[in-house]
Amino acid sequence: QVQLVESGGGLVQPGESLRLSCAASRNIFSINTMGWYRQAPGKQRNMVAAITSRGSTTYADSAKGRFTISRDIAKNTVYLQMNSLKPDDTAVYYCNAAVISGNYWGQGTQVTVSS
Repeated sequence: QVQLVESGGGLVQPGESLRLSCAASRNIFSINTMGWYRQAPGKQRNMVAAITSRGSTTYADSAKGRFTISRDIAKNTVYLQMNSLKPDDTAVYYCNAAVISGNYWGQGTQVTVSS
């Protein structure tokens, strides 16, 4: 099992930045892939960015060039740095951990981009 705790969401204006954090309950080297997903009201949950245990990263087209996923292995924490935020980025952001036994999700953190 993996417990995930997200933090860092909030209300920002367009063009501003936020950094989300996801703290895992176990060594993130043992997690195949950790990712950030988001879900806006009335829409499906979609992947934003992901990082494998080897450190390979992947991004949704909407995130490329603006968002960066990274990790601190010593803290068992994965981050999502979000720059140049747009109103379309408004959503609940969820951390995901994919391991052999299944997928685990955090409780989500709200990000609202509005002027």
